[in-house]
Amino acid sequence: MGPEPEPTPAPGPEANPEPEPEPRPAPEPRPDAEPPASASLPAPAPVVAPVPPATPAPPAVPLAAPTPSAAHRLSHDLLRSLLGAWALTACSQEETSAVEAHLNHCPSCAEEALRLRDAVGLLHTEHSLDLDPMLRSRVLAGCLGRRPARIPMPGWAGAYDAEAARLDALLRDMGEAEWRAPVRLKWFDGRRLIGRDTTVAGVIGHLMVVDGIVAASLGLPDPMGAGAPGSPLARTEAYWHHEPGAAYGAGPPGAVRELWREQGHALVRTVSFAGRGVAELDVPYGDFALPIRDAFLDRALECWVHAGDIAEAIDYPYEPPASAHLKAMIDLCARLLPGTLAERRRAGLASPPRRLVEAGTPGRTLHLQVEGTGGGDWYIPLDSPAAAAAPEEAVATIALDQEAFYLLASGHVPPQEAAAGLSGDTEAIRDVLFATASLSRL
Repeated sequence: MGPEPEPTPAPGPEANPEPEPEPRPAPEPRPDAEPPASASLPAPAPVVAPVPPATPAPPAVPLAAPTPSAAHRLSHDLLRSLLGAWALTACSQEETSAVEAHLNHCPSCAEEALRLRDAVGLLHTEHSLDLDPMLRSRVLAGCLGRRPARIPMPGWAGAYDAEAARLDALLRDMGEAEWRAPVRLKWFDGRRLIGRDTTVAGVIGHLMVVDGIVAASLGLPDPMGAGAPGSPLARTEAYWHHEPGAAYGAGPPGAVRELWREQGHALVRTVSFAGRGVAELDVPYGDFALPIRDAFLDRALECWVHAGDIAEAIDYPYEPPASAHLKAMIDLCARLLPGTLAERRRAGLASPPRRLVEAGTPGRTLHLQVEGTGGGDWYIPLDSPAAAAAPEEAVATIALDQEAFYLLASGHVPPQEAAAGLSGDTEAIRDVLFATASLSRL
């Protein structure tokens, strides 16, 4: 046997031994734990020191809801970045409270917020979002003022070009049901008001075939073909009769609009290339004829009248023509009145002349006064188309605004019901009112 180990000396008082760690309490055994399979007997339970019962935790105190004062904790830069959303009322309730509290203490942000709120007010316009129907005319006038066209459009064709474009703008976004909307056409046949029921599509077809009279005079294709009737009424009746459903909008919605607009563009293009001599070319309308410059004004007036009929049928607002164009249309009507008076006398529908004078000599005159932006003063010879009208020879006056003149000249109101101021010779006034209404036709 080897030597015995030497005993370990006890530590002296100067030693500083590390304190022994306190023994950890053994974990409590799980009641559902099963003994290992190799154990034959259960192990004895360890001795565990008693544990004092745990003190129950106090109930949690609910957090207080945020108050507006908490909004002040947002930074200045963040609050300034929210001003745009605040002006658009797109902030949350907490962000809105924070921004408004900040504006009470920050002059620069308050000034910026005021500018943004004013800008937002400009975005919420009360006007219609539809384009101004006169926008095209103004843009073209501005462009031509800067750079004139190589081949300018004649001034007398401008009214038709503008009124056809305005009507086309009204038709552009129509749905199938609107194209088939019922429209009541009205005119005065010399004795009484006449009406005819059709549709929006039927109205545009009517405009197309009557424009065809002007097209044929310029050598362009006539939509009615060779041998078509000469008068607007006969052409329209023939079109509605030979085109199944044309008067009632059968076929693809808006198909007739494309044909009408293509023909209108061809008319304007042709007179622009034709030169000055074309202005005096006669356009036959059956019982009468007009110089082509007046025929274009007549077609412009028809566009305006029937656009009003369509707008009324679909409950859509429609404005009068531009002042210069409206005045030119009224002037055409005033120039046609002496001849219309003579025709009514020959038919026994007007009083006989009171005083015949030589051609070109002043005779009895009626003063026609139309109020409004397109209005003015016209003097109508009463006894003969060849007589000269003179203000000092005026024996009667008819004063009415441009809306009343439109209703009268388009045959939409009986002559005796026209809203007009009248003074002077009652017989002359009646003759002129009936002659004005007789200018209307289908």
